[in-house]
Formats: sequence, structure tokens, C-alpha cells
Amino acid sequence: MHVHEYFGNIPGTLKCFGDLEPLFQYADALMLTRGMLRSCVSPDSDIPIVLRVSAGASMLKELSNEEINVTIEDAIRLNVSAITCSIFVGGEYEKQTIMNLSKLVNWGQEYGIPVLAVTAVGRDMVRDARYLGMASRLAAEMGATFVKTYYCDNFEDVTSICPVPIVIAGGKKIPERDALQMSKNAVDKGAVGVDMGRNIFQSDSPIGMIQAVRAIVHENASVDEAYEIYEQGPKGL
Repeated sequence: MHVHEYFGNIPGTLKCFGDLEPLFQYADALMLTRGMLRSCVSPDSDIPIVLRVSAGASMLKELSNEEINVTIEDAIRLNVSAITCSIFVGGEYEKQTIMNLSKLVNWGQEYGIPVLAVTAVGRDMVRDARYLGMASRLAAEMGATFVKTYYCDNFEDVTSICPVPIVIAGGKKIPERDALQMSKNAVDKGAVGVDMGRNIFQSDSPIGMIQAVRAIVHENASVDEAYEIYEQGPKGL
């Protein structure tokens, strides 16, 4: 099971990735871009890296207009544990993103590198079990090793039709207990882990929060037990 961390450039949280280093020891893996890996993660670090290798649009443009922007040779040079891209099922550039995933799967098969498929959601797409289940199943059928998707009502309908492990996205910042409840619900309904960023590094106790999520994922802690861990954590980093 995994607790993934993706620390992106979130509006209002313009911290350097390196400022969040105290959290790294509590994560099973870090999901990040090539530039942040080279600039902000020590070469001595042995934490597994899930490297995002797709790009092409900011929040100002059509999000599904992505292409692969990292070569497999560079991913190997960086010694990453997995490579990842987004697929936008139903998006304007759906086919392009599915072909991006297929390219990653082909690389993964040739070089022995697992592939994470992220079922991204465009502006007009609904995060429900029907859509997320279809997108997750499609990702698995394309050959993804594991899938990242959003939590939703009836989440068991998503995990039950996806034959590869699923981790959930943390999504927007919500109250800590709600984020822990979402994590617990997801694990109870078949997810193997949580890919959480803002709900950890925007918390008033990021270390307490990541330890609380870790307890749910790895120790099957209850929400009350996890919330107590969060409350006992140090404020700030």
C-alpha cells in the first residue's frame, strides 16, 4: 500500500518543494515532475519516485491537450520507480492522452518500469462512479500497473471493475477530519493507498496529517485514531 505525495505549484501555496522535506520520510513515494526532482530532492534520498512525464497545458488552456515531455532515457537516468501521465476520458484530446499512456506502457514493458495512469477530470466531467469506473477500467486495459483516481460515492463500484490497484487523489483542501474520513472510506472500499498533497502540506500540522493518513493506509487505523495522531503532531514544519 502507498501514501503518495504530489507537491505541486498550488496558487496561494508558493513554497519550494524543498521546504517540505521534513514530510518525505513519512511518504512511501513522491510523485513529482523532473524539474522539481532534480532541483529539490537530494541525490542521497532513497525514497521511491513516481515521475510525471506528461505536460502541455496550464489551468488556462484545455487540460487534456497533453503530450509526453520526458524521454524514457531520462527517467532511467533519474532512477525513478514508476512513470505516470494523465488520461482524460471524454476530454477534447482523449485519444492523444490514451496514446500517451500506451507509449508509457510500452516503455514500461521494455525497461521494467511500472506505469501509473491518472484518471484526470476535465472541467465538464462529473466525478461519479460510472465515469471514474470506466476511466479506471480503461487505464487498466491499456496496461497501467496501477491507477490514481478520485474518491466518489459508491467507490466500491470503481475498485470492483478495475483489475489493478487504485490509489485515490486527495483533491482540494478540506477539513482534516473530512480528509481522513475520505481516506478511510477509500481504503475500506478497495483502494490500496492515498495520493495526497494539499490536504497534507496545507494543514496546520503537515507532519501530524501525513502520519495520520499513513496510519489509516498501513495500520487500518480508525478515523478517530488517525485524527488523534494529527492533533498530536507539531504545528507547522
